[in-house]
Amino acid sequence: MNTTTDTHSPARNTLTYDVIISGAGPVGLFLACELALAGCSVLILEKAATASSPLKQLPFGVRGLNALSVEAFYRRGLLQELELHKRMKNPHQHGGQGARRQVGHFAGIPFHEGDIDTTQWEYRLPTSTETGLISEMEEIETALTRRATTLGVQVKRGFTITGFQQTGEAVTVEANEQFFQSKWLVGCDGSRSAVRKAGGFAFAGTEPEFTGYTARVDIADPEKLQPGRNVTATGMYMQSQPGYLMIQEFDGGAFHHSAQPLTLQHLQDVLRRVSNTDVTLTALHVATTWTDRARQATTYREGRVLLAGDAAHIHSPLGGQGLNLGLGDAMNLGWKLAATIQGKAPEGLLDSYYNERHPIGVQVLDWSRAQVLIMRPEPNARAMYAVIRDLMNTRDGATYFASRVWGVNTHYPLGGSHPLTGRSVPNFELENATIGELMHDGKGILLDFGMHTSLKTLAGEYGSQLKYISGKAKDQLGLSALLIRPDGFIAWATDTEPDEQSLREAASRWFTP
Repeated sequence: MNTTTDTHSPARNTLTYDVIISGAGPVGLFLACELALAGCSVLILEKAATASSPLKQLPFGVRGLNALSVEAFYRRGLLQELELHKRMKNPHQHGGQGARRQVGHFAGIPFHEGDIDTTQWEYRLPTSTETGLISEMEEIETALTRRATTLGVQVKRGFTITGFQQTGEAVTVEANEQFFQSKWLVGCDGSRSAVRKAGGFAFAGTEPEFTGYTARVDIADPEKLQPGRNVTATGMYMQSQPGYLMIQEFDGGAFHHSAQPLTLQHLQDVLRRVSNTDVTLTALHVATTWTDRARQATTYREGRVLLAGDAAHIHSPLGGQGLNLGLGDAMNLGWKLAATIQGKAPEGLLDSYYNERHPIGVQVLDWSRAQVLIMRPEPNARAMYAVIRDLMNTRDGATYFASRVWGVNTHYPLGGSHPLTGRSVPNFELENATIGELMHDGKGILLDFGMHTSLKTLAGEYGSQLKYISGKAKDQLGLSALLIRPDGFIAWATDTEPDEQSLREAASRWFTP
């Protein structure tokens, strides 16, 4: 892998795109949809020849979308494309019913629906989308691929990027001995990102504590394994369905990084050690390994090359934060990169992608590390595990953990005095639509509950970048007006008569007249 290309090679593709995205996973596809929605030409290069994989299907492919991801899909008219959650059983199938229904976990410690005090989330309205939704990787990718294709995105499968060269004006990407040129290149190509490595991005962090195993097997005596998620003296194991296993063994990630084949005998030995049983496996159908290595790119941009998703940050899958973190990257980056390409970006707009998303990544990596820490097979960790368990069984504790896992309290430091500034916009119910339904076109919104003529004039100065919407909402939360970015985060809000000067200053940070 290198960052230069041979300009004398044959099969040069001279077609120029606005953006080339490496990786056709959910993050790359969602970013492509955002860019294409804004009128950019996009090419996705994906090394896998086919999108299908058993690891993307149930039960291995199950993924939980948090509140922010559900909102993002809803705001782009994609939520109705996801059907699986409507017919799936409770994923915590051994998690109780009613108030004791398990709705999430931290390090394998469940929190329960009845313990969560949703009144603490004062800006969530009855019309808000769900705080979480169960889907699978294949369903998500299928929905996003269909939308991307409709928007004109080109997807080339079986194309492995082997190098790129960038100038002040463009990036030339080499893949399969062909050359593709674009104004920007975004690496959404996972934890082993070819773009990140070729671009020389520093990837700082911590080494793994365990090797994780995901496998489908035949078990001679499944009754020897306890149902649900089990944290033991040597690790953790879970059987989500008969024969579908997830195991963690604290070996410092040694087996994952070794060249040893993953055999039936090895998996049985690991399961016996972790479960402290003499369970017998009779067949191994499919298996993969993973670790809790936690690393993050020290910058998300080098010239005309950017990173998003697992290419920018990796961590343990505990708690299901990785996909949601990546989708948040895509939602944040898409409109900013499109505005930059179209010459509509105020100074520093693209830099705000790193400034806003890198700290969120830091929080998620630390959240992952904290879970691993209290799962370690040692007395000090077990003592802390017990303390956390007791806290999670309190109302305030369960509410705190739920808000973190579901992303309900996510906040960007955007300045301004109103407590809603920097937070996801509530789903206000207007006369004919909710605010989420009015965001399908990806435009910014100046929402005016007081129907101020001056605000309509101001919105008009920003042309197609900013829509003016006025009227009353069923519950206005005491607000008079607010400025909503294309990603659904509030850039400015007021409960009183709007101060036009402060609004102009806020608008000028995100839009160009």
